[in-house]
Amino acid sequence: MTHDFPAGNYAFLPAVFQYSSGAAADSGFDIERVRFDTLLPLAEGFAQAAKYIRTAGRPLTSFCACELRSPAAFTEDGFRRFNEHYVKTLAEWGLFDGTVNPVARSNVCPEIDPPAEPSFYAFSFTRPSQSTTPTFVIAGGAELREGSGSYPERIVRYRDLSPDGLKEKVRFTVGSMESRLGAFGFGWKDTTAVQAYTVHDFHPVMSDELVRRGATRSGLTWHFARPPVIDLEYEMDCRRVMRETVI
Repeated sequence: MTHDFPAGNYAFLPAVFQYSSGAAADSGFDIERVRFDTLLPLAEGFAQAAKYIRTAGRPLTSFCACELRSPAAFTEDGFRRFNEHYVKTLAEWGLFDGTVNPVARSNVCPEIDPPAEPSFYAFSFTRPSQSTTPTFVIAGGAELREGSGSYPERIVRYRDLSPDGLKEKVRFTVGSMESRLGAFGFGWKDTTAVQAYTVHDFHPVMSDELVRRGATRSGLTWHFARPPVIDLEYEMDCRRVMRETVI
């Protein structure tokens, strides 16, 4: 079930303390996505995002999604420590209350030429709009079942890189995206962009698991990158955004 976040003029799908599963702009607002032409270290990226948002006349609470790049996949404990550091800025901005986080996020690890430290790739925020077209950002999700167990216990086909293993990982992740879209009342037909993150060749399963299900209606952007935690192999995110800027 989605929750309202009036301070940011968007609704979100609750997930874990480090991010939500997605955000959708309220009526009378839309989402603008801003991509940095060059990756910026985390602190600098936050500072530049704040400057851009304020210049647009918006409060920092309008920050609704971000896309990060990290040097390499984290251990489970390392990922938790990174997230505890990351949410400090969100708390300062009035977004994270210590428990609930409305901001959607993707955080992946480029396999070639990765950044030296966790960095910003893009961010999104809400702004007033006369358009009646809904806009949203669905957070990155990989082949990880929900629950309280460890990552190895919850990863679909753990360490199985066989053709069947990869197919099931892709199928699960696509289904997860569909579930998140559905929570907002959307489907693949509403997306304007879909991104995949993996270092494995998933072309053999594309036609059945992606194309036939409608996930590639606007094409597919493949980033040669790994999900953020060791032993995760395939991640996706998607969005419907009418305004995209590169700075």
